[in-house]
Amino acid sequence: MTHLDLQDGWTLTATAGDLPAHLADRLRSGLRVRVPGTSHTHLLDAGLLEDPYVDDHELRLAWMKRVDWAYERELVLDPPAHDERVDLVLEGVDTVGTVLLDGEVVLRTRNMHRSYRVDVRDRVRPTTQRLRVELASALTYAEAEAQRLGPRPLAYPQPFNTIRKMACSFGWDWGPDLQTAGLWRPVRVERWRVARLAGVRPLVTVEPDGTGVVEVHVDVERSGLPGGEVPLVVHATVAGAEAVARVDPTGTSAVVRLEVAHAPLWWPVGHGAQPLHALAVELRAADVAAPAAVRGTGPVLGAWTRRIGFRTVELDTSPDDQGTAFTLRVNGRPVFVKGANWIPDDHLLTRLTRARLARRLDQAVGAHLNLLRVWGGGIYESEDFYELCDERGLLVWQDFLLACAAYPEEQPLRDEIEAEAREHVARLTPHPSLVLWNGGNENLWGHEDWGWKDELDGRTWGRAYALEVLPAVVAELDPTRPYAANSPTSPGFAPEDVHPNDPDHGTHHQWEVWNRVDYSAYRDEVPRFCSEFGFQGPPTWATLRRAVRAEDGELASKEHPTFLLHQKADDGNGKLDRGMAPHLGVPADFVDWHWAAQLNQARAIRFAVEHYRSWWPTTAGAVVWQLNDCWPVTSWAAVDGDERPKPLWYAMRAAFAERLVTVQPRDGRDALVVVNDTPTLWKGVARLERQRLDGTVLSAADLPLTVGAWSVGTFGLPEALRSPEAPAGEALVVTLDHARTVHTWVEDVELDLHPQPLSAAVAPTQDGFQVDVVAHSLAKDVTLLVDHLDPDARVDDALVTLPAGARARFRVRTSAPIDPQDLLRVPVLRTANDVVVPVVRRAVAAR
Repeated sequence: MTHLDLQDGWTLTATAGDLPAHLADRLRSGLRVRVPGTSHTHLLDAGLLEDPYVDDHELRLAWMKRVDWAYERELVLDPPAHDERVDLVLEGVDTVGTVLLDGEVVLRTRNMHRSYRVDVRDRVRPTTQRLRVELASALTYAEAEAQRLGPRPLAYPQPFNTIRKMACSFGWDWGPDLQTAGLWRPVRVERWRVARLAGVRPLVTVEPDGTGVVEVHVDVERSGLPGGEVPLVVHATVAGAEAVARVDPTGTSAVVRLEVAHAPLWWPVGHGAQPLHALAVELRAADVAAPAAVRGTGPVLGAWTRRIGFRTVELDTSPDDQGTAFTLRVNGRPVFVKGANWIPDDHLLTRLTRARLARRLDQAVGAHLNLLRVWGGGIYESEDFYELCDERGLLVWQDFLLACAAYPEEQPLRDEIEAEAREHVARLTPHPSLVLWNGGNENLWGHEDWGWKDELDGRTWGRAYALEVLPAVVAELDPTRPYAANSPTSPGFAPEDVHPNDPDHGTHHQWEVWNRVDYSAYRDEVPRFCSEFGFQGPPTWATLRRAVRAEDGELASKEHPTFLLHQKADDGNGKLDRGMAPHLGVPADFVDWHWAAQLNQARAIRFAVEHYRSWWPTTAGAVVWQLNDCWPVTSWAAVDGDERPKPLWYAMRAAFAERLVTVQPRDGRDALVVVNDTPTLWKGVARLERQRLDGTVLSAADLPLTVGAWSVGTFGLPEALRSPEAPAGEALVVTLDHARTVHTWVEDVELDLHPQPLSAAVAPTQDGFQVDVVAHSLAKDVTLLVDHLDPDARVDDALVTLPAGARARFRVRTSAPIDPQDLLRVPVLRTANDVVVPVVRRAVAAR
């Protein structure tokens, strides 16, 4: 087999639509471009667009939604031999495409999430040919389909549910409305003879005796030309094991079974190592005179290699006294899922690189996550993504791509959804990180709870996808992995019988917090598994300063239209203010407001995570919305669109730590909860002190305790430590080995916090500075917002609460020529104290 990559030599032309006057001539005459790419990235590369992520530029690009485009290039191919196939392969067309060779249509595409292969052997000419890909407006097509099929309810105004395109292309409450069009994955010509490997699908299991088993399901496409009907041999090797299977002269499939004795197990991060083994598959013509067990001796017709890992995965959804479980087991061990939801890391997908994905996944592991949920409004991610997760032990929960809408079950949509599902289920089987297939996001919930039934008036809405089509695809192609009908879902129940978002059954989304109630309400329920919960906060200061500016180029205020363009949530700023008011107050100064909003986001999620973890094994997982952003925006993300960690990232790292100490209510009283997410016993003596904020110890006790591996222990507090004499002036400090928690009985707005609780000093280091702080009064959430001084600066820790007398050291990495003393001043060195106290004083003054 030979490949001709078609990266270069393309011309992109706008063929229809209202174009800006200053671009019209250039776009109609054509741009020289390389693929993969899309309309937006090509115009950016040519210097014809302003960065759509900056300021109000998103609005200025609305014209691109209604433009039709055409890619065209010369194609010079040698005439095929009498026995040679010539295929045109397009790995990703975004989205409504017509492919022509010398003016003749060879393919029509309607699905961004599929790849395409066309036999063009009979169309190859001994002259220069023209390959053309015409792309119609996805929005225009989707609107026409919505009109044809009848209205279906959805979360946003544009009909993303009638076209197989990344749903968030049409805008989301954290993402821009930039509807790309292009050849977003590679294009090539493949020439081959006799037969080719059309698909390789390894199903990996582990026997009770530790034998690793790989059943390699191989699909073969025959050329249909002279010499094509010959016996074939499939040869596979992995980890020292080797096996072959014969394919008869008319056969198109085979199964090769490999067994590896005492296979080293692949584990999630935190539970063990991640050994990976190269699985290699070759297709050759068979030697008809050789025994059946002998590999073919002819030329290699096809070769395929991936790395696999040996592990088992099960999903326990058994009923119990609390409802219905949703517990993931890897290699037989129940795993508390410490997760985050994943969206495409750049809205302009062709800019994503393996290096960028590696940085993001390293941040996930750095925050002690062990799972990412690939959310159903995005894409099936690249091989790079899943390979990097395999290497890091990051489990992957993969949604099928249906989100927040009623999806018609009529054709052609039904066949398109099944086709894309079949392609990606088969493609992703090698990856040990992939542990769950999920039928979509909030579609079952929406049907039951969001007024859809009246609006649908009997029309189809996607029930068949969640409950019939997609589980059948998984059962056929990947029976080694579990399937869930939706997120949220109540396993084993029809959605009309038990509410899909019932916290007692299966998975649960908690959005009353953020939308309507205070984050303290997280404790009102003990879900079996919370697969979405989140709280907003603005991006880092440096990201705002770069990308969210007013007309004069200065940073936009939170009421400015540009800021609000980068705040997509309905009443987002109002919810931020109402969310922080009971805890921190609402600062009037924008710099203080920014810090308070980020801090409140971090606290809300830490509050929720500690609550959920404290209830293991009843609660079996917490998946935060969300890890990452796709552009600069106020959102629920822990890492902003410029790749900078927000305070939330540090809060997640602390809340998801392997060993955690937290004070939680139990039976109307505070209790000490100790979480041990490690393979070893945690035995020690907890030191408990009820202190005044100045450090004066009012009561103390030592509490010997033991918590088993992968377990949670709950311990009652001594009477003298459970209740304060003066709630506004006291705190409970608990220390166990290197873990510490500080518990107060009232919110910060009611505490007598000292406005300047720290003494600090700075010293240079080889790669920046170290900042040493000591608290002379309770200092809450000590943080260095170093990006105020240098956009590239990083700090090793944040949100460190120090009781009086405690010390902390922060290491700042920077190469910028900054004044070291600036590290010790606002707006860089911050605490909750310095933002809360002015709010309290203003309230007192107002009275």
